[in-house]
Amino acid sequence: MSTATNVIDVQQLTYTYPKTDEPAVRGMDFTVSRGEIFGFLGPSGAGKSTTQKLLIGLLRGHGGQALVWGKDPRAWGPDYYQRIGVSFELPNHYLKLTGAENLEFFASLYGGETLDPRHLLEAVGLTDVADTRVAKYSKGMQMRLTFARSLINDPELLFLDEPTSGLDPVNARTVKNMILDLKARGRTIFLTTHDMATADELCDRVAFVVDGRIVALDKPAELKIARSRRLVAVAYRNPQGALQTSQFPMDSLADDVGFHAVLRDHHVETIHSREASLDDVFVDVTGRSLV
Repeated sequence: MSTATNVIDVQQLTYTYPKTDEPAVRGMDFTVSRGEIFGFLGPSGAGKSTTQKLLIGLLRGHGGQALVWGKDPRAWGPDYYQRIGVSFELPNHYLKLTGAENLEFFASLYGGETLDPRHLLEAVGLTDVADTRVAKYSKGMQMRLTFARSLINDPELLFLDEPTSGLDPVNARTVKNMILDLKARGRTIFLTTHDMATADELCDRVAFVVDGRIVALDKPAELKIARSRRLVAVAYRNPQGALQTSQFPMDSLADDVGFHAVLRDHHVETIHSREASLDDVFVDVTGRSLV
């Protein structure tokens, strides 16, 4: 249902590439609210990139409806790109320019105010190489520069494609914290990723896409609970000191004699519910492994 708070409103969206018979997108329906981080997940070739390109305005000729702020992206004209930011999975920079020069060039393309390139480089940990040619950057450094470039116009809506790909844990944490800060400022983020841990941590809702269709859409916690086993696993030390694990039905824990005996008679190391992970959800709804 379309509402005034929706930044993105997609209804019965279809798209078929020229000279192909099979549609890449087959009747998608979803909305994205202002200030939401919306995850778009699925295997390669599922239609994620095609949908993103339609929303960015890079493709035309779709069926159904794909509205951003109530209008088709291509109907907005050049003003649209003053309001959005895009971070592609594969870095595409001017390699003979420095990191600072890259950001300064892209800042010059916008009509309104832009953020300070040096401040952005500092935020993503590239201050020390700000004046180094990008040709000498590692893949991870180029990915951080790509992310910084997507923020140069302080966009209201951000399209992120694998924003933590190729990053070590420290720099991935920096990028994720920046994404959460953007959400706190009311920015809207459309996140495409294969990294289920990142999606689980960041996204308010996620949509799983298979063969051009959305096959599951909900909050990550709801998707995991729906596929969880209602069991509790207890790891404890037996009398010989060896680690042992037993499982008990969650719904009868209050009256489970065996569960209470373990708690009373043994040194308990851990107690965990058998909650599904978002990786498990991915395999369940797509029928494919992440590997």
